[in-house]
Amino acid sequence: MGRCPVPYLRRLIQDRNQHPPASLDANPGTAPDLATWPAVGSTRFRRSEATAPIGQGDQVWERATQDVLRWAVKARSGFTVDDARKVTPGSELTITARMAGVTIREPVRVATVVENDTRVGFSYRTLPGHPVTGEEAFIVHRDGDDVFVTVRSLTAPGNEQPWRALYPLLRIAQVIARRRYLRALR
Repeated sequence: MGRCPVPYLRRLIQDRNQHPPASLDANPGTAPDLATWPAVGSTRFRRSEATAPIGQGDQVWERATQDVLRWAVKARSGFTVDDARKVTPGSELTITARMAGVTIREPVRVATVVENDTRVGFSYRTLPGHPVTGEEAFIVHRDGDDVFVTVRSLTAPGNEQPWRALYPLLRIAQVIARRRYLRALR
């Protein structure tokens, strides 16, 4: 594509082509350590948060907190995780999705891990080669005896083709995956 002669459109194209994870460093991302996810000013990322009950009691809490820190939300939702050990900040791994005979590799880096008496979970950021750009968090939390899972995500189109062009279809796949995530720890 040649140079765009209209300055406004040129700036929009340049903004779109910037690598969005760099802009994640300027905000709290998915903030898995916080009970309330703070709204950030304008962003290029599509923001999503969903919560579902898992069950009640200490046994449910113990099981769910162990599972969430070992990628069970992804694994039980149809993904393959190349390292199912307990998450650690900075660890890099590849998640694999297989759909309709197509294998999709999703390189990621664990950004934040939180473990306290009422909240356990982590967030990860996408790396180059991932179909989308952004951050996702899986959080198990409790309110009294009730145990919940929350999934938060910030998503933008990936920088590479064919993923950028396929972003509308990837959004549909994300909605389906999110439903599975919310059932994965029951």
